[in-house]
Amino acid sequence: MRGNKFGKLFSFVSFGESHGNALGTVLDGVPAGLEVDLEELQRQLDRRAPGRVAGTTNRKEGDQAEVLSGVFEGKTLGTPIAIIVKNTNQRSEDYNKLKTEYRPGHADETTMNKYGFRDHRGGGRSSGRETLARVIAGYFAGLLIPKIKVTAYIAKMGPFESSVDDLKNSNDLAPYNFPLTEKNTEIKKYLLQLKASGESVGGRISILVEGCPTGLGEPAFDKLKADFAKSLLSIGACVSFSFGLGEEMANLKGSEVSSNRGNFGGIEGGISNGDDIFMTTTFKPTSTIGEKATAGRHDPCILPRAVPVVEAMIKCVIADHLLRQRAYGDGALNE
Repeated sequence: MRGNKFGKLFSFVSFGESHGNALGTVLDGVPAGLEVDLEELQRQLDRRAPGRVAGTTNRKEGDQAEVLSGVFEGKTLGTPIAIIVKNTNQRSEDYNKLKTEYRPGHADETTMNKYGFRDHRGGGRSSGRETLARVIAGYFAGLLIPKIKVTAYIAKMGPFESSVDDLKNSNDLAPYNFPLTEKNTEIKKYLLQLKASGESVGGRISILVEGCPTGLGEPAFDKLKADFAKSLLSIGACVSFSFGLGEEMANLKGSEVSSNRGNFGGIEGGISNGDDIFMTTTFKPTSTIGEKATAGRHDPCILPRAVPVVEAMIKCVIADHLLRQRAYGDGALNE
């Protein structure tokens, strides 16, 4: 399938291009009888949708989810679930220059080299708009893991930084998904200045998983940490992943690390140990800058809209591994 499918027992295929008729996903492995709240699904899509937060893209899309199959009378049928979101606010002429000009760090040139043909409008298949399919999948994954809480937040964006302690002391991350909400006015001004100058910025998103049972993940190639890494690095602008102390371990001795199980971020030997799981991922600055950015409708920083995508991918991994573990009939799994 050329890399369009993610997951094994809980899996989904995403399809569509940024300026095509629609984007969407087909999910498989969702058990029957789960209650579906379409309003909550829409709320998750709205968190990712463009044009809703000051300082992000001006493009406005309704991103209305349309269920084609797999749900009946408010419950899952256990059959493939197909959902589409129609594109409604396309200005393809904004991208005419990208027919012959390639953005460094984007998939423009590499896609052309690979396939010999591409849809340059909005990045085509490589557009960040593809991530709406992941948010849909994440909603359904969440139905399988109702007792597990997944929270992503912006840990660094330009001059703004926050910690997991800030997250635990915050009641509401809206609208920028930054725990120190008293900084929201400053963040808005910062993003608008970037946008006006055609500049962009990257940053870090951290994730806290609470209530994950022990025993998820395998000791070799299907380690839980490996699947987390793949899920996040498959997001277009994501460039690095770590868990627990991560890169800090390069500066520590074994006695310093092993003295506290919490340093391993809830995963030991590739298998969840029942502790909270803590991960961090880095996103590069948006590739569209300068004249192309001021002429089109682009995010000066994708982090605020990437947070729900990150949460969705983590939920998909956990749901998939939970179904795998149940399939094994392993009584050691602590639910």
